[in-house]
Amino acid sequence: MPRSRLMPLLLLVPFLSAAFAAVPIPKPPAIDARAYVLMDYQSGRILASEKPDVQMEPASITKLMTGYAVFRALKEKRLALTDTVTISEHAWRAEGSRTFAKLGSQVPVDTLIKGMTVQSGNDATIALAEKLGGTEDGFVQMMNSYAKELKLDNSHFDNSSGLPGPTHYMSAHDMATLSRRLISEFPEYYKYYSIREFEWNGIKQQNRNGLLARDPSVDGIKTGHTESAGYCLASSAKRGDMRLISVVLGTQGFAAREGASAALLNYGFTFFETVKAKSAGDVVLKPEVYKGEEERVTLVPANDVYVTIGRGGAAGLKTAATVKEPLIAPIKAGQALGELTVSDGATVVARVPLIAKEAVPEGGWWTQMVDGISLWMR
Repeated sequence: MPRSRLMPLLLLVPFLSAAFAAVPIPKPPAIDARAYVLMDYQSGRILASEKPDVQMEPASITKLMTGYAVFRALKEKRLALTDTVTISEHAWRAEGSRTFAKLGSQVPVDTLIKGMTVQSGNDATIALAEKLGGTEDGFVQMMNSYAKELKLDNSHFDNSSGLPGPTHYMSAHDMATLSRRLISEFPEYYKYYSIREFEWNGIKQQNRNGLLARDPSVDGIKTGHTESAGYCLASSAKRGDMRLISVVLGTQGFAAREGASAALLNYGFTFFETVKAKSAGDVVLKPEVYKGEEERVTLVPANDVYVTIGRGGAAGLKTAATVKEPLIAPIKAGQALGELTVSDGATVVARVPLIAKEAVPEGGWWTQMVDGISLWMR
Protein backbone atom coordinates (compact mmCIF):
# COMPACT_ATOMS: atom_id res chain seq x y z
CA MET A 1 0.00 0.00 0.00
CA PRO A 2 1.26 3.54 -0.67
CA ARG A 3 2.48 5.51 2.32
CA SER A 4 0.19 8.06 3.88
CA ARG A 5 0.80 11.61 2.62
CA LEU A 6 -0.36 15.16 3.13
CA MET A 7 -3.09 16.52 0.93
CA PRO A 8 -1.75 18.90 -1.74
CA LEU A 9 -3.77 21.81 -0.31
CA LEU A 10 -3.57 22.69 3.37
CA LEU A 11 -5.80 25.42 4.82
CA LEU A 12 -4.33 26.90 7.96
CA VAL A 13 -5.95 28.75 10.84
CA PRO A 14 -6.71 32.48 10.62
CA PHE A 15 -3.58 34.56 10.94
CA LEU A 16 -4.65 36.49 14.04
CA SER A 17 -7.34 35.79 16.58
CA ALA A 18 -8.10 39.33 17.68
CA ALA A 19 -11.54 40.35 16.44
CA PHE A 20 -11.34 43.96 15.29
CA ALA A 21 -13.44 45.32 12.47
CA ALA A 22 -11.44 46.67 9.55
CA VAL A 23 -11.48 50.45 9.17
CA PRO A 24 -13.48 51.55 6.08
CA ILE A 25 -11.04 52.75 3.42
CA PRO A 26 -12.04 55.92 1.55
CA LYS A 27 -10.81 56.85 -1.90
CA PRO A 28 -7.29 58.29 -2.10
CA PRO A 29 -6.97 62.07 -1.72
CA ALA A 30 -7.38 64.19 -4.84
CA ILE A 31 -3.87 64.75 -6.20
CA ASP A 32 -3.18 67.46 -8.78
CA ALA A 33 -0.35 65.68 -10.59
CA ARG A 34 0.26 64.02 -13.93
CA ALA A 35 0.94 60.69 -12.22
CA TYR A 36 1.46 59.30 -8.73
CA VAL A 37 2.03 56.06 -6.82
CA LEU A 38 1.80 55.15 -3.15
CA MET A 39 3.59 51.87 -2.35
CA ASP A 40 4.14 49.92 0.84
CA TYR A 41 7.85 49.23 1.25
CA GLN A 42 7.67 45.79 2.87
CA SER A 43 4.97 44.16 0.74
CA GLY A 44 5.34 46.19 -2.44
CA ARG A 45 1.56 46.64 -2.61
CA ILE A 46 0.31 49.71 -4.48
CA LEU A 47 -2.15 51.51 -2.20
CA ALA A 48 -3.06 54.36 -4.55
CA SER A 49 -2.07 55.35 -8.06
CA GLU A 50 -2.85 57.41 -11.13
CA LYS A 51 -1.16 56.57 -14.44
CA PRO A 52 1.47 54.49 -12.60
CA ASP A 53 3.00 52.90 -15.69
CA VAL A 54 2.94 55.84 -18.11
CA GLN A 55 6.41 56.82 -19.34
CA MET A 56 7.19 60.37 -18.21
CA GLU A 57 10.13 62.71 -17.96
CA PRO A 58 11.78 61.98 -14.59
CA ALA A 59 13.98 65.10 -14.29
CA SER A 60 16.46 64.68 -11.40
CA ILE A 61 14.67 61.64 -10.01
CA THR A 62 16.91 60.04 -12.64
CA LYS A 63 19.64 60.35 -10.01
CA LEU A 64 18.04 57.48 -8.09
CA MET A 65 19.39 55.14 -10.77
CA THR A 66 22.74 56.94 -10.74
CA GLY A 67 22.77 56.45 -6.97
CA TYR A 68 21.85 52.77 -7.35
CA ALA A 69 24.81 52.20 -9.67
CA VAL A 70 27.18 54.10 -7.35
CA PHE A 71 26.02 52.27 -4.22
CA ARG A 72 26.28 48.94 -6.01
CA ALA A 73 29.86 49.73 -6.97
CA LEU A 74 30.61 50.61 -3.34
CA LYS A 75 29.05 47.38 -2.10
CA GLU A 76 30.99 45.34 -4.67
CA LYS A 77 34.27 47.10 -3.69
CA ARG A 78 34.71 48.58 -7.17
CA LEU A 79 34.59 52.02 -5.58
CA ALA A 80 35.42 53.50 -2.17
CA LEU A 81 34.06 56.59 -0.45
CA THR A 82 37.62 57.85 -0.05
CA ASP A 83 38.44 57.55 -3.76
CA THR A 84 38.97 60.89 -5.48
CA VAL A 85 37.48 61.94 -8.81
CA THR A 86 38.90 64.56 -11.16
CA ILE A 87 36.25 67.06 -12.24
CA SER A 88 36.26 67.02 -16.03
CA GLU A 89 35.25 69.91 -18.24
CA HIS A 90 32.09 67.99 -19.19
CA ALA A 91 31.10 67.72 -15.50
CA TRP A 92 32.18 71.29 -14.73
CA ARG A 93 30.04 72.71 -17.57
CA ALA A 94 26.93 70.77 -16.48
CA GLU A 95 23.68 72.69 -16.82
CA GLY A 96 21.07 73.05 -14.08
CA SER A 97 21.63 72.34 -10.38
CA ARG A 98 25.28 72.30 -9.39
CA THR A 99 27.59 71.51 -6.48
CA PHE A 100 30.10 74.05 -7.85
CA ALA A 101 33.08 71.70 -7.97
CA LYS A 102 36.11 73.38 -9.56
CA LEU A 103 37.42 72.27 -12.94
CA GLY A 104 40.33 69.84 -12.56
CA SER A 105 39.91 69.53 -8.78
CA GLN A 106 40.12 66.21 -6.96
CA VAL A 107 36.90 65.55 -5.06
CA PRO A 108 36.21 62.52 -2.81
CA VAL A 109 33.41 60.15 -3.79
CA ASP A 110 31.70 60.78 -0.45
CA THR A 111 31.52 64.51 -1.24
CA LEU A 112 30.19 63.90 -4.75
CA ILE A 113 27.45 61.61 -3.42
CA LYS A 114 26.34 64.35 -1.03
CA GLY A 115 26.41 66.83 -3.88
CA MET A 116 24.23 64.51 -5.97
CA THR A 117 21.72 63.55 -3.27
CA VAL A 118 21.39 66.79 -1.29
CA GLN A 119 22.08 69.53 -3.84
CA SER A 120 21.03 67.48 -6.89
CA GLY A 121 24.28 68.67 -8.42
CA ASN A 122 24.56 67.70 -12.07
CA ASP A 123 28.32 68.30 -11.99
CA ALA A 124 28.75 65.90 -9.07
CA THR A 125 26.49 63.36 -10.76
CA ILE A 126 28.37 63.44 -14.06
CA ALA A 127 31.71 63.18 -12.24
CA LEU A 128 30.53 59.98 -10.52
CA ALA A 129 29.21 58.65 -13.82
CA GLU A 130 32.55 59.25 -15.52
CA LYS A 131 34.40 57.60 -12.63
CA LEU A 132 32.41 54.37 -13.00
CA GLY A 133 31.65 54.34 -16.72
CA GLY A 134 34.77 55.96 -18.18
CA THR A 135 32.43 58.40 -19.92
CA GLU A 136 28.91 59.48 -19.12
CA ASP A 137 27.69 57.56 -22.17
CA GLY A 138 29.37 54.41 -20.87
CA PHE A 139 27.71 54.90 -17.50
CA VAL A 140 24.30 55.40 -19.12
CA GLN A 141 24.66 51.96 -20.69
CA MET A 142 25.17 50.60 -17.17
CA MET A 143 22.05 52.43 -15.99
CA ASN A 144 19.94 50.88 -18.74
CA SER A 145 21.38 47.43 -18.01
CA TYR A 146 20.44 47.76 -14.34
CA ALA A 147 16.96 48.97 -15.35
CA LYS A 148 16.43 45.73 -17.29
CA GLU A 149 17.80 43.65 -14.43
CA LEU A 150 15.43 45.32 -11.95
CA LYS A 151 12.51 44.90 -14.40
CA LEU A 152 11.91 48.63 -14.69
CA ASP A 153 10.03 48.07 -17.92
CA ASN A 154 9.00 51.70 -18.38
CA SER A 155 12.40 53.28 -17.83
CA HIS A 156 15.18 54.29 -20.22
CA PHE A 157 18.00 56.74 -19.70
CA ASP A 158 19.87 59.09 -22.03
CA ASN A 159 22.00 60.73 -19.33
CA SER A 160 22.95 60.39 -15.67
CA SER A 161 21.55 63.66 -14.31
CA GLY A 162 17.98 63.92 -15.60
CA LEU A 163 18.20 66.53 -18.31
CA PRO A 164 15.50 66.08 -20.98
CA GLY A 165 16.28 63.55 -23.71
CA PRO A 166 14.35 62.01 -26.60
CA THR A 167 14.33 58.54 -25.01
CA HIS A 168 14.79 59.54 -21.38
CA TYR A 169 11.84 58.45 -19.26
CA MET A 170 10.59 56.58 -16.19
CA SER A 171 7.19 55.70 -14.79
CA ALA A 172 5.97 56.51 -11.29
CA HIS A 173 5.76 52.78 -10.54
CA ASP A 174 9.36 52.24 -11.67
CA MET A 175 10.51 55.12 -9.47
CA ALA A 176 8.79 53.60 -6.44
CA THR A 177 10.24 50.18 -7.23
CA LEU A 178 13.75 51.62 -7.61
CA SER A 179 13.36 53.57 -4.35
CA ARG A 180 12.37 50.33 -2.63
CA ARG A 181 15.46 48.57 -3.95
CA LEU A 182 17.72 51.43 -2.85
CA ILE A 183 16.37 51.26 0.69
CA SER A 184 16.49 47.46 0.96
CA GLU A 185 19.82 46.81 -0.77
CA PHE A 186 21.85 49.76 0.52
CA PRO A 187 20.62 50.75 4.01
CA GLU A 188 24.11 51.99 4.89
CA TYR A 189 24.00 54.50 2.00
CA TYR A 190 20.32 55.42 2.06
CA LYS A 191 21.17 57.83 4.90
CA TYR A 192 22.57 60.27 2.31
CA TYR A 193 19.01 61.09 1.24
CA SER A 194 18.07 62.43 4.69
CA ILE A 195 20.87 65.03 4.91
CA ARG A 196 19.19 68.43 5.25
CA GLU A 197 21.99 70.66 3.94
CA PHE A 198 25.46 70.41 2.47
CA GLU A 199 28.27 72.89 1.92
CA TRP A 200 31.03 72.58 -0.64
CA ASN A 201 33.46 75.10 -2.08
CA GLY A 202 32.09 77.71 0.35
CA ILE A 203 28.52 77.37 -0.90
CA LYS A 204 25.85 75.92 1.41
CA GLN A 205 22.70 74.50 -0.16
CA GLN A 206 19.56 73.07 1.39
CA ASN A 207 18.04 69.71 0.45
CA ARG A 208 15.24 70.45 -2.01
CA ASN A 209 12.99 67.87 -0.32
CA GLY A 210 11.05 70.15 2.02
CA LEU A 211 9.27 67.21 3.65
CA LEU A 212 12.48 66.43 5.54
CA ALA A 213 11.87 69.60 7.57
CA ARG A 214 8.08 69.29 7.75
CA ASP A 215 7.69 65.65 8.77
CA PRO A 216 10.19 63.87 11.08
CA SER A 217 9.07 60.48 9.75
CA VAL A 218 10.28 61.38 6.23
CA ASP A 219 13.88 60.31 5.58
CA GLY A 220 14.24 60.69 1.78
CA ILE A 221 14.38 60.44 -1.09
CA LYS A 222 14.73 62.67 -4.24
CA THR A 223 13.27 65.73 -5.94
CA GLY A 224 13.17 66.58 -9.61
CA HIS A 225 12.24 69.57 -11.74
CA THR A 226 12.50 70.78 -15.30
CA GLU A 227 10.16 73.10 -17.15
CA SER A 228 8.78 70.20 -19.18
CA ALA A 229 8.62 67.64 -16.35
CA GLY A 230 7.11 69.94 -13.74
CA TYR A 231 7.84 69.50 -10.05
CA CYS A 232 8.39 65.89 -9.00
CA LEU A 233 9.13 64.15 -5.71
CA ALA A 234 9.87 60.59 -4.65
CA SER A 235 9.58 60.42 -0.86
CA SER A 236 9.68 57.79 1.85
CA ALA A 237 8.55 57.86 5.46
CA LYS A 238 8.63 55.37 8.32
CA ARG A 239 6.15 55.44 11.19
CA GLY A 240 6.52 52.64 13.69
CA ASP A 241 7.27 49.45 11.77
CA MET A 242 5.58 50.63 8.57
CA ARG A 243 7.40 52.37 5.71
CA LEU A 244 5.68 53.91 2.68
CA ILE A 245 7.06 55.26 -0.59
CA SER A 246 5.23 57.93 -2.58
CA VAL A 247 6.03 59.28 -6.03
CA VAL A 248 4.36 62.42 -7.38
CA LEU A 249 5.10 63.64 -10.92
CA GLY A 250 4.28 66.83 -12.77
CA THR A 251 2.89 69.15 -10.11
CA GLN A 252 2.88 72.94 -10.41
CA GLY A 253 5.39 73.93 -7.74
CA PHE A 254 7.46 73.08 -4.65
CA ALA A 255 4.51 73.40 -2.30
CA ALA A 256 2.27 71.34 -4.57
CA ARG A 257 4.61 68.37 -4.80
CA GLU A 258 5.22 68.39 -1.05
CA GLY A 259 1.53 68.76 -0.21
CA ALA A 260 0.55 65.95 -2.58
CA SER A 261 3.26 63.66 -1.20
CA ALA A 262 2.28 64.40 2.40
CA ALA A 263 -1.40 63.72 1.62
CA LEU A 264 -0.57 60.35 0.08
CA LEU A 265 1.68 59.31 2.95
CA ASN A 266 -0.89 60.33 5.57
CA TYR A 267 -3.60 58.44 3.68
CA GLY A 268 -1.50 55.27 3.64
CA PHE A 269 -0.50 55.40 7.28
CA THR A 270 -4.04 56.21 8.41
CA PHE A 271 -5.97 53.52 6.56
CA PHE A 272 -3.51 50.65 6.04
CA GLU A 273 -1.22 48.46 8.08
CA THR A 274 1.52 46.02 7.14
CA VAL A 275 1.94 42.76 9.04
CA LYS A 276 4.37 39.88 8.77
CA ALA A 277 2.35 36.78 7.96
CA LYS A 278 5.31 34.40 8.02
CA SER A 279 9.05 34.59 8.57
CA ALA A 280 11.51 32.99 6.20
CA GLY A 281 12.45 30.34 8.78
CA ASP A 282 8.93 29.36 9.84
CA VAL A 283 8.08 25.69 9.26
CA VAL A 284 4.93 25.51 7.15
CA LEU A 285 4.75 21.85 6.10
CA LYS A 286 6.63 18.56 6.46
CA PRO A 287 5.34 16.53 3.51
CA GLU A 288 6.46 12.99 2.75
CA VAL A 289 9.32 12.28 0.37
CA TYR A 290 9.63 9.18 -1.81
CA LYS A 291 12.94 7.37 -2.40
CA GLY A 292 14.81 9.54 0.12
CA GLU A 293 17.09 8.99 3.12
CA GLU A 294 14.52 10.98 5.12
CA GLU A 295 10.79 10.31 5.01
CA ARG A 296 9.85 13.99 5.18
CA VAL A 297 11.20 17.35 4.11
CA THR A 298 10.76 20.64 5.97
CA LEU A 299 9.25 23.42 3.88
CA VAL A 300 9.72 27.08 4.78
CA PRO A 301 8.90 30.35 2.98
CA ALA A 302 11.62 31.54 0.61
CA ASN A 303 11.52 34.95 2.32
CA ASP A 304 9.63 36.92 4.94
CA VAL A 305 6.00 37.31 3.92
CA TYR A 306 4.55 40.80 4.46
CA VAL A 307 1.01 41.81 3.59
CA THR A 308 -0.55 45.26 3.55
CA ILE A 309 -4.24 45.41 4.39
CA GLY A 310 -6.86 47.81 5.64
CA ARG A 311 -6.12 48.84 9.21
CA GLY A 312 -7.80 46.43 11.61
CA GLY A 313 -8.19 43.71 8.97
CA ALA A 314 -5.40 41.38 10.12
CA ALA A 315 -7.86 39.13 11.98
CA GLY A 316 -9.34 38.04 8.65
CA LEU A 317 -6.08 36.87 7.10
CA LYS A 318 -5.73 33.19 6.23
CA THR A 319 -2.79 31.24 4.88
CA ALA A 320 -2.84 28.21 2.60
CA ALA A 321 -0.08 25.96 1.30
CA THR A 322 0.15 23.81 -1.80
CA VAL A 323 2.78 21.18 -2.56
CA LYS A 324 3.91 19.78 -5.91
CA GLU A 325 3.30 16.10 -5.23
CA PRO A 326 4.73 13.54 -5.31
CA LEU A 327 8.04 14.70 -3.84
CA ILE A 328 10.85 12.41 -4.98
CA ALA A 329 14.45 12.48 -3.75
CA PRO A 330 17.01 13.79 -4.32
CA ILE A 331 15.85 17.22 -3.12
CA LYS A 332 18.24 20.16 -2.89
CA ALA A 333 18.24 22.65 -0.04
CA GLY A 334 16.40 25.75 -1.23
CA GLN A 335 14.52 23.89 -3.96
CA ALA A 336 11.02 25.28 -4.57
CA LEU A 337 8.47 22.56 -3.85
CA GLY A 338 5.24 24.46 -3.25
CA GLU A 339 3.63 27.79 -2.58
CA LEU A 340 2.30 29.70 0.40
CA THR A 341 -0.55 32.14 -0.17
CA VAL A 342 -2.09 34.69 2.16
CA SER A 343 -5.65 35.89 1.56
CA ASP A 344 -7.96 38.39 3.18
CA GLY A 345 -10.95 36.21 2.39
CA ALA A 346 -11.77 36.42 -1.30
CA THR A 347 -8.49 37.92 -2.53
CA VAL A 348 -4.95 36.53 -2.42
CA VAL A 349 -2.75 39.36 -1.13
CA ALA A 350 0.63 37.57 -1.08
CA ARG A 351 2.33 34.59 -2.68
CA VAL A 352 5.75 33.16 -1.84
CA PRO A 353 7.50 29.90 -2.84
CA LEU A 354 7.89 27.17 -0.25
CA ILE A 355 11.42 25.79 -0.33
CA ALA A 356 13.21 22.83 1.23
CA LYS A 357 14.99 23.86 4.41
CA GLU A 358 17.50 21.07 4.01
CA ALA A 359 18.56 18.58 1.35
CA VAL A 360 17.12 15.07 1.18
CA PRO A 361 19.54 12.67 -0.59
CA GLU A 362 18.40 9.50 -2.33
CA GLY A 363 17.80 6.53 -0.06
CA GLY A 364 19.19 3.01 -0.35
CA TRP A 365 18.08 0.35 -2.82
CA TRP A 366 15.40 -1.05 -0.50
CA THR A 367 13.79 2.39 -0.01
CA GLN A 368 14.01 2.99 -3.75
CA MET A 369 12.23 -0.28 -4.49
CA VAL A 370 9.49 0.06 -1.86
CA ASP A 371 8.74 3.67 -2.71
CA GLY A 372 8.81 2.85 -6.40
CA ILE A 373 6.00 0.36 -5.82
CA SER A 374 4.11 2.93 -3.75
CA LEU A 375 4.39 5.49 -6.56
CA TRP A 376 3.20 2.91 -9.10
CA MET A 377 0.12 2.18 -6.96
CA ARG A 378 -0.85 5.86 -6.54
